[in-house]
Formats: sequence, structure tokens, C-alpha cells
Amino acid sequence: MHVAELHAVGFRRFADLTIRIPTSPKLVVVCGPNGNGKSSLFDAFRTWQGWLDGRGTAQPHYLLRPDAPQAHPWQNQVTLVFHDVADVQSLSDAAKKAIYMRSAYRNDPEFSSSTISRPGGLLDSATTRRTIDNDVRVSENYARMAGQTFVDLYSGANDAVPAGELRERYVGQLRDAILRVFPDLELLGPGDPLEAGTFEFRKGAVEHFPYLNLSGGEKAVFDLLLDLLIKSQAYDDTIICIDEPEAHLNTRVQGRVLRELLGLVNAQSQLWIASHSIGMMRAAQELSESNAGDVVFLDFEGQDFDAPTLIEPIELDRAFFQRTLDVALGDLAPLVAPSRVVLCEGKPLGAQQTRRAEFDARCYRAIFGDPMPDTDFLSVGNSSAVEEDELGIGSAMTALLPGTTVIRVVDRDLRTAPEIQALQDSGVRVLSRRHLESFLLDDEVLAALCDSVGEPGRVADVLAIKEAAVQASVGRGKDPDDMKSAAAEIYRDVRQLLGLAQPGNNTGSFLSDILAPLLKPGMAAYEQLRADIFG
Repeated sequence: MHVAELHAVGFRRFADLTIRIPTSPKLVVVCGPNGNGKSSLFDAFRTWQGWLDGRGTAQPHYLLRPDAPQAHPWQNQVTLVFHDVADVQSLSDAAKKAIYMRSAYRNDPEFSSSTISRPGGLLDSATTRRTIDNDVRVSENYARMAGQTFVDLYSGANDAVPAGELRERYVGQLRDAILRVFPDLELLGPGDPLEAGTFEFRKGAVEHFPYLNLSGGEKAVFDLLLDLLIKSQAYDDTIICIDEPEAHLNTRVQGRVLRELLGLVNAQSQLWIASHSIGMMRAAQELSESNAGDVVFLDFEGQDFDAPTLIEPIELDRAFFQRTLDVALGDLAPLVAPSRVVLCEGKPLGAQQTRRAEFDARCYRAIFGDPMPDTDFLSVGNSSAVEEDELGIGSAMTALLPGTTVIRVVDRDLRTAPEIQALQDSGVRVLSRRHLESFLLDDEVLAALCDSVGEPGRVADVLAIKEAAVQASVGRGKDPDDMKSAAAEIYRDVRQLLGLAQPGNNTGSFLSDILAPLLKPGMAAYEQLRADIFG
């Protein structure tokens, strides 16, 4: 199942909330600080299901806003529409598995088993009804794993399967997933379920390390992965909701866990997480970049849920990630380094500021700030300063912040092919055009400028101005590809032609503040520039 629209009226936090998702992503990330309605959204999912499968909780004092319309039947406060399911019949298996929820209160600190039993069907097992409920699943899932292994061993259906292979059927996939999160924690198996049975691990050099002695974070990860692995057998066409999957986990582990969870979700199911974790956000962003359309973000921050509210997927930008950092880290947010820093040409910021200070960096931020919100750019001087890292910025950052990648990029200028190859061999990226101005004054960018000011019919005139400026530059002895030399004339004549009211006080401002934001994904110049810098 994949949600197309949710509507909640007078429910918990929401006066009148509509969520619309026009596509069918695999992962939906609900973002925002504490107390802004993320858990109420999951309560809405679970309450809608409870009315269908007969396992709802008749608690109007919990489910309804105090000011909810009394004339509106409270059982109809939430409606759901799916992309791929026309109707979910009441009391059917489809209703029982439509929603599967894990609350944020997941804590099963210890358990042991002395019997083997076969729990009831997965769809008939106890479920979490509210996001405020304790959500204890490890001991139940242990019983399921041990009981199903016993059945498979003695039913006769697997007589041709070696016992070791049968055991690995249940343990192997889970072991591999845990090792990808915690490389020093290896699941051995369920031990002896008839005598103080519990999950056992190899941790470092220690064999038979019991579940009881795992850390809180290790238990949290094991709980989520074990539960989803077992439950996905039956919940195979389901909206899976996990409230705060990052609980008890450090930032680096959070991203690994999200990837493993997504890998365990069936093809027909959809994973929803409610989170304010920068680790989860960054991992989701990376998944979105590598699998376009598979991830969407719903931003709950700043919404007025006391009024009718429509929430749709957002585009990630630098402002969103700054808000996420503020939520996750508070006053420490400004101190957090980006995941990548690009050292580029241009006068660095210093005591004596000039109008050209950080020109290249300002342009790059305007071009890549929204598509790559975790990347920053620093102008550090001329090409030699970039090539040799003369200010020591790159070496200092990699020493102090091992997780940050430093990229050095220089203009092509008049370099020969062997010179370019030598730079690339030393780890320096070289632009494929002469300099950054060649990208900023690309024909597609100038056409976008005309569109942005409501003058699409003047594109030919603007391109003619560009050609005349280039010819005038050639007449001054410059090369035909030296757009830096032609830029001032292009700025002057285009400003007059289009009647630009606030084009910037000088050519540099026009290029960095007006043209750079118009260089967008999909343009040939953008894709070429992105490939030059990031590969």
C-alpha cells in the first residue's frame, strides 16, 4: 500500500489536516521538532485501521481535540486514500495488515524462555494501539522464531533441508543486517529455548554474549530489525510506521539502521518514519539522490494545526537542513561541519572585504545550495592556493573532522591537456570550461533570465547581446571563450534591454545573485558543472 491522501478532522493535534503525496515513494520521512504532531499522525493511521479491523480503542478523550465538532461522528475523524488499493474491506486480512506501527517506547530489556510454543497468526497478534503505549516485541518474536523453527524441523516438509541451512533461514538475514550496523556484533542464534533461552551473540572476542548484556542502542537496533524481518512475512502490503527509529542511537548508526529497515520492507509496502534526527535525514537524503522518487519528506515544522492545513512533499534545501540541525543540536548547530567542503578560487573572506570576495563560492552556493544542502564552498585564493591548499583549510578539516570530504576545484584557464591530467592525478578537479563565468553566461541561463522577468520573447535579443560582447572582447585581443572579459558588457546591455530594476550594483553581483540561482538541474551547463566538481 502507498498513501495518496490522508484527511483528519478534529483528531488529536489537528483541526483539519490534509496530507497529499502525488507519487508512490518507498519511504516517507515526517520531520519536525518535538510536540508538533508527528506522533498524532501515526495515531491517525492506527485509529483508521482500528475502525476497520475491529481492534480500535474507543477513547474519544485521547483521539479527539477538545474542540472537535460534536456533530461529526468521531469514528470518521480520519480517512485514507491509497494509490494502489481502491478499498479495504472491514474485518478482512487486508484491514488487519493495512497499518503496522511501532511506538517510540520500545524497551524489552531482558527475557528468557523455557518452553517452545507456537504463537497465533501474525495478523491476529497484539498490536500497538497508540503511540504512547509501551511496545515490547523481542520476547514475542523470539517465541515465533523458535516455534516456527520447531515446526519446520518436524513437519516433514523440510526433510531434504540440512538442519544448518534451516537454522540459517531465520538467523542468517538478521545476522547480516546487524553486522552492517554493528560490525563487532554477530548474532549466533536463539540459544536453547528450553533452558533459559535467549538470543546469543559474538561480541568482539566473547562468545555466547547474551541479549541481556547488550547496550541500549544495540537492543534498539536488534528489536527493530528482528521485528520487521519476522512481521514482513505477513505484513506484505502495509503502511509501516515507526515513531522515532533513532531512539538510543548515535548519528552515524542511525543512517545505517534506516537503510537496513528499508531493505526489509516488502515491495508492496511503504515505510513511514517520524524523526527529528540529522542522521536519519542525511541517510534519507542520500537514498533520495541515488533513487529518485523513492523518498519524500513531509515538514511539520511551523505548521498551524489549529487552522486547515495542507502538507505536501517538500524539496530539500539548505534552509531545511539548517532547521533540522537547529532541532537536533540546538546551540551546537552552527558548529557542525557539512559532509563536503569544496575549496575553489576567489578572494577569501578577510579583514578587508572587497566586492569580489568569495565570488566563486557565492556562485557555487547559489547553484548547488538547494540540491546539495550538506555541501559548502570556500574561496581560498588563486588556483595555486587551491591546488596546494596554501591556507591549510583542507588538511585541517580532514584532521579535525574525519567524516568531512574536501574537494579542490580550479578553472581550466589556458591549461593544456597534460597539465589538466596532472592536476586530476593529484586530486584536483578542473572545470571543463574556461572559468565559472562560462557556465553563468550559458545560453540556457540567459533564456531562464528572460523567463524569470516575464520576457521570454527577448531571448534572441539577449543572445545577440552576448555574441556582440564576445566579438568586442575578441577585438580587444581576448580569446573567444573568455566570457569573463565579455561579462561587463553583457551585464550593461542586458540590464537595459530587459529593464532590470535591481540587477546588482556591478557585474559580479549580477552574476552571483541573479544568474547563478538560475543555473538549475536539467540544464546541460548545470549537469556539466556538477560532473566537473563532484564526478
